[in-house]
Amino acid sequence: MKNKLQFTVLFLATVLIVQTGCKKESNLLQGSQTMSPTAGMRGDGAKKYSSDVAQAWMKMEMKILRTTSGISNLAAVRPCAYSGIVMYESVVPGMPSYQTLVGQLNGLPAMPQVTASSPYHWAESMNAAMSKILKLVYPTMSTANVATVDSLESAFAAQYGTAADAATITRSADFGRGVAQTVYDWSLTDGNAQLANPYTAPTGPGLWVPTPPAFAAPLGAYWGNLRTMVAGSGNGAQPPAPPAYSETPGSDFYNMALQVYNVSQTLTQSQIDQGMYWRDVPGFTTAGHYVSILQQALQQQNSNLEVAASAYALVAMVVYDASISTWQTKYTYNQVRPITYIRNVLGYTTWNSLLTTPNHPEYSSAHASLSSSVATALTHVFGDNFSFTDHSYDYLGFPARSFGSFNAFALDAGSSRLFAGIHYQNSIDKALVQGNTVAQNVINTIVLKKPE
Repeated sequence: MKNKLQFTVLFLATVLIVQTGCKKESNLLQGSQTMSPTAGMRGDGAKKYSSDVAQAWMKMEMKILRTTSGISNLAAVRPCAYSGIVMYESVVPGMPSYQTLVGQLNGLPAMPQVTASSPYHWAESMNAAMSKILKLVYPTMSTANVATVDSLESAFAAQYGTAADAATITRSADFGRGVAQTVYDWSLTDGNAQLANPYTAPTGPGLWVPTPPAFAAPLGAYWGNLRTMVAGSGNGAQPPAPPAYSETPGSDFYNMALQVYNVSQTLTQSQIDQGMYWRDVPGFTTAGHYVSILQQALQQQNSNLEVAASAYALVAMVVYDASISTWQTKYTYNQVRPITYIRNVLGYTTWNSLLTTPNHPEYSSAHASLSSSVATALTHVFGDNFSFTDHSYDYLGFPARSFGSFNAFALDAGSSRLFAGIHYQNSIDKALVQGNTVAQNVINTIVLKKPE
């Protein structure tokens, strides 16, 4: 495990150097104050509202992801991305220091316009927008969940209606729904329709083959072709080629696979717990887990609506674009999974990984890449050394996991995949850098807060 420790130290140092270089900017989105849910009437800025409505809709999205069948762990990234953009655009006219993402995201069309002389209730705008977008991007959600979505929207609307006139509430809700429809229509042009096209996996030594127990067809073969949120977000993010395939004992590839096997034979209970915690299915899915971490951070900071909207938009952009970058890597190299090599080459024919191996190529690790991208985004929002305890899976009986920083959670999620037996260490190491690079590209390209 010496190499793993060396890389961890190097990764943390690299991230800290990059983030320290822009530390003055890292708290631009941050803010907290004591607020009532109905503060900020009559057109006051979004920062005058609490983030209660944002947190409630994040929890609703997590519930939908947890209870809706037929959404793969990968596919869940996409609706979360678009709901994050909707959350931001539904309130940004009420954020004088911030600017729209129109003109900054790939092809994002003009949003509905607000009436400058009329007041808006920005929490209600977000409330109506999130209700609409969740019903659009999760068309297979259960009837019970649809009823819960409608009930949540109605409850907030009734609450806000006690402190604002009916015309303001209606105007705000109409604007929010218009934003949701515009973003949804934009989502239909991202290439998602081509994901179901037939795909024939290449064959040959060292290439991915379907893995037990389901031996399912490859997932997401065309995901890397999706339109990114931010043009150029993947620049410089693609990792180098993995070690050349070899079945020769002592070769880099052989040793890489042997490490996975050896680790599996000496797993501690702590390592098993870590591997199981980050499986995410059953659970909120990986994307939903990130939404949960963000929601908990907002609650911990007593953040206002402005921070909540900005933070979710940033997380939405980086995790979606990191997933595209990662799947480009996976289907460029089509690397064989550890379970195939361990059984067929090392000769441990009945060996099984702690977690079921996902049905897509091995390199690079999605959990490491996506977690790294989110950690970089959240560090940009909340600052370095943000300590938090993740209670996402209390409901499943897992002990909460505590971290001294967002980067620490990314490393925890990444290394869990070695303990789970589904990734080589090299795939984790390279993916941590990949996700951080995508996130930094987004942060360096997108301007949320207007220059002073």
